[in-house]
Amino acid sequence: MNEPLSSLLKGFFIRWKSNLWLRFMHWIDLTIFVCYMLAMLGFGFFFLNRNEGAEDYYVGGRNMSSLHIGLSVVATDVGGGFSIGLGGLGFVMGISGSWMLFTGLLGAWLAAVLLIPKVKGNAAFDKAYTFPEIFKHYFTPEVALVAGIISAVGYAGFTSSQILAGAKLAQGTFANLDLQTALIIMGSVAVIYTVMGGLKAVIYTDTVQWAILMMGLVFVGIPISYYAVGGWEAIGRTVDPSLLSMTNITWQKVVYWAVTIIPIWFVGMTLYQRIYACNDEKTAKKAWFLAGLFEWPVMAFMGVALGLFAKVAASQGMFDYLGAENIAETDPETGLPMLLRTVLPVGLMGVMMSAYFSAILSTADSCLMAASGNVVSDIIGYFKEVDHDSDRFLRFSQVTTLLIGAGALFIASMMTNVLDLMLYSYAFMVSGLFVPIVGAFYWQKSSSVGAMGAMILGGAVTILLEVFMEKLPAGLDANVFGISASFMVFVLLSLMFPDGRNKS
Repeated sequence: MNEPLSSLLKGFFIRWKSNLWLRFMHWIDLTIFVCYMLAMLGFGFFFLNRNEGAEDYYVGGRNMSSLHIGLSVVATDVGGGFSIGLGGLGFVMGISGSWMLFTGLLGAWLAAVLLIPKVKGNAAFDKAYTFPEIFKHYFTPEVALVAGIISAVGYAGFTSSQILAGAKLAQGTFANLDLQTALIIMGSVAVIYTVMGGLKAVIYTDTVQWAILMMGLVFVGIPISYYAVGGWEAIGRTVDPSLLSMTNITWQKVVYWAVTIIPIWFVGMTLYQRIYACNDEKTAKKAWFLAGLFEWPVMAFMGVALGLFAKVAASQGMFDYLGAENIAETDPETGLPMLLRTVLPVGLMGVMMSAYFSAILSTADSCLMAASGNVVSDIIGYFKEVDHDSDRFLRFSQVTTLLIGAGALFIASMMTNVLDLMLYSYAFMVSGLFVPIVGAFYWQKSSSVGAMGAMILGGAVTILLEVFMEKLPAGLDANVFGISASFMVFVLLSLMFPDGRNKS
């Protein structure tokens, strides 16, 4: 695109935002967005009286198809991290930020080959509801209890990160909307919809939300943003060439993403719920291979591309009218919302916002369901036997989901960075749970004492280093040291205190 046309487009979009008529038309976008939110609540209400117990509420009746599961897995995994966090990476790192979701592809495919056969091939898990039940089978109920606590805390953090992602997107998009109000709106919709619908509603709506997101990105967000910033010529002329390279990344960052994201595919409660929801091993593996491909390259490059376009727009002064004249002081995670607010026409803004909120909701609801399952089945169930088939259990689960959602909303109000909150939650779970689960499936000498020590020390080391150490050796992340400590303790204690029982 030549310079005069590029300047003309940029000037048009800036002048367009000050037009009184188009400001009035902003209510069209708001109406579309509100209708989308009401539709999601309607989905939850539809399933409210169709869930007949824990089979429906927590594992979707155990008869879901590979397509629904695969799309649900990828929709859950990339939600707020994609819409806000990955856009922020594109703003800072350019297309190299896509490597973050490459670790998602590796994790999904490794889990399909190494994990799913162990779970679906063991009849002991045919009636399982939660991830910690694996620990209960291979170790002791006490080990499962600790795993349930770690998982519940981690997924409460996940839920918070998604609510915060939605709030930041809404704040950056809709005029005169403060962050706390946005948090209340996003949190309320996500929590109420999930409380009513359960996992079956979550999985079905994830398919719809995925379709909305893909259509919004392919037909609206990416092409309009690309031409608004001036096309490839303007991008190459405006940004540092390193942002257009796949090598603009340090080896420490690669290690950080690898040890944080790949293991989550082996310890994620949301993923085990979906494995249980599949009819058989073949269905589950097919779903995981499908999810990996959608993570990278599809979602990865779409996310960082929009973040890169936001960086170009900021450099061209397109966000000056929003008070973001100083790029160095601009929060990278606000770049994408400001871009969409600036370049999208009336009507399409509402469609695009619905697309992004669909991604966020698809993760928030899944994480909330995971935390609820951990609390009800693994924590409360440890102290008191529960009847998963009773109506009383279903209502109790819904109340628990509501309370956890309220707590997650409070946590979100205390945080400011989506990607940090999401990755801290990942790290907390991974450092404590990854080594014991691999040991349970693949090491005959693994023991309950070893698993308990590994979970407690691994998580503790990671959290303590995150809180009290600003710099770590070789610039590595705390999670590397947490997993290393977990491994050493697991092996040592397992050899010192063997269980002496069959690990089948």
